[in-house]
Amino acid sequence: MPTEPHDLTLSEAVRRAAEAVDPTGADDRIADLVNRFEDRDEPIRGLVDVDELMAEATRSLDVEEDDPALTLAGAVVTYLRYRRDEADAPPERLLRLAAEAEFKGNPPPRVEAWLQDAG
Repeated sequence: MPTEPHDLTLSEAVRRAAEAVDPTGADDRIADLVNRFEDRDEPIRGLVDVDELMAEATRSLDVEEDDPALTLAGAVVTYLRYRRDEADAPPERLLRLAAEAEFKGNPPPRVEAWLQDAG
């Protein structure tokens, strides 16, 4: 029985984040985020700048930085960098854990409202 989590790639982490925040695939910004990283097949654990990559990508897709789904998608990817073992967690759990880690338990009001609406 393996003791190490799957060697998650950056593209897999982005796809997992997208599935968590946009399960219907209707959000164009989330689709753009997935497309931006679709060829990034390097293991996420080997990247030291995941938070910077996500911040840059989400900022370029949301200049006003007011899209809570995109903000959370970036947070999920960053979270999965450190907690690959949570990649298969139910979306609600993954979103909650990523928000707690990213915002130290105090997400911005727009993110908190989005999380409550999402269930």
